[in-house]
Amino acid sequence: MTRADAERSKRTAEVAAESRAATVTQAYRFALKPTPAQERALRSHAGAARFAWNWGLAKCQQRYEAEGAWYSAMDLHKLWNAEKKADPALAWWSENSKCAYQEAFRDLDRALRDFGKFKRGERKGPRLGFPRFKKRGKCRDSFRFAARPMRCAGKSVTLPRLGTIATHESTRKLARRLGNGTARILSATVSRTAQRWFVSFTCEIDRAIPERHARHGSAIGVDLGVKTLLTGVDDQGNTITIDARKRCSPRCAAYAGPAALTPASNRDQGTAANTPRDWPASTPEWRTSAMTHCTRPRRTSPAGMGQSWPRT
Repeated sequence: MTRADAERSKRTAEVAAESRAATVTQAYRFALKPTPAQERALRSHAGAARFAWNWGLAKCQQRYEAEGAWYSAMDLHKLWNAEKKADPALAWWSENSKCAYQEAFRDLDRALRDFGKFKRGERKGPRLGFPRFKKRGKCRDSFRFAARPMRCAGKSVTLPRLGTIATHESTRKLARRLGNGTARILSATVSRTAQRWFVSFTCEIDRAIPERHARHGSAIGVDLGVKTLLTGVDDQGNTITIDARKRCSPRCAAYAGPAALTPASNRDQGTAANTPRDWPASTPEWRTSAMTHCTRPRRTSPAGMGQSWPRT
């Protein structure tokens, strides 16, 4: 081991000793590879979640029109337990996991609370309306599990009522954390995108976060934008910005002509209202100068004989 490697290892060990333990929430997403029978079960659970959403929304609409209030997730769950046993048309509910109905009621409760906060002016952002009904084929098929057992091993995952389902990729990264006790699965969301099913595990991860960077002063934060092409901040808090209009060199700007610094609206209209007045006239001398500074590299033949290819 060289002296530089030894110093680097020592510095890394010092930073690791100064790290603090923290719990973060992280998601792991895997593509499922279900059998035909398992795919039918997935579609059935997605339909059950959609039915629970529409059923609860109809109940909340009736109460909101009469009293100006709606049911909470717990109230909807109690009403559902009473009605599913009394109505023979709902005898199919036992074919799916109870989590599909419970989590749909919780999602509806969250949407209604966000709607109420927006009406009271407590929630910023785009305008929110009253939740809408979901229609098969028009909404995304998804449902969520929040009960055990949920685990993964190799190229498979185990979900409640669905059993073990194969995956396209390995799950060893999450399985390793679950095995050594540094991760806990909170919920599993199953969704369908373009005829492929995915499962996303929301986990609590125990992670050691260092108090400082291993090589202090060697990294900066970079943010890319539209008006400001690049914004960088170093460890001292100094900010460096690069304007988006300066992303091309002066030679390229000269080669492109006045239209390079003219807004798109003016270019579309054929005007040059914002063209700098000191811009050189479009004369043969100016064009020759621009072409002299912006020539393309010389291309040689594959044989390397120094022959130039014809210009295109």
